[in-house]
Amino acid sequence: MFRDRHHAGEILADMLASEKIGSAIVLGIPAGGVPIGIVIAERLHLPFDVAVVSKITLPWNTEAGYGAVAFDGTVKLNKPLLLRLGLTEKQVQDGISKTTKKVKHRLTLLRGDRPFPELSGKTVILADDGLASGFTMLTALEAIRNSGADHIIAAIPTGHDHSVSAVAKPAERVFCANIRSGLSFAVADAYENWYDISDKELITMLLK
Repeated sequence: MFRDRHHAGEILADMLASEKIGSAIVLGIPAGGVPIGIVIAERLHLPFDVAVVSKITLPWNTEAGYGAVAFDGTVKLNKPLLLRLGLTEKQVQDGISKTTKKVKHRLTLLRGDRPFPELSGKTVILADDGLASGFTMLTALEAIRNSGADHIIAAIPTGHDHSVSAVAKPAERVFCANIRSGLSFAVADAYENWYDISDKELITMLLK
């Protein structure tokens, strides 16, 4: 188990350092990917920024999602899940609209009016704190590829084996220290100290 997200970032940074990545930029997916990405960037002496992506949650359960929206407007839906859920087209579109507004708000909150970093032709290390369904990471990968990144490396401390395999398809490389399987999977189970990070904490991290 990882002690906390900082420790997880250290483990990933050591894994990445052994590969001699070279010049790159680290992007963290808020909220949990930010402290991990910051540690990776500091240890590898690379620039850091945020890649805001948010899952589209169910009308009756804000913890479960059926897709995600990225910082550039990229929308990715879990179509097999949608077929089972029986949501109406209006419910789906309302969810996308609500999540898009959330992403825009968080972009302003965390980045202000700073332009998004130029990714064309660059290597990007994309960090999050874990993969359950993997849809948030998959949406982020698509958005970063759309931004012109030449080489994308996914860095996650823990993930379900199916999700890690899915992420390995659009990414050039995946670094994951703890891969698990089974019907019951929770990212938090890989951490001794786990809690939801507030926007206030994120802002403090980014200002350091």
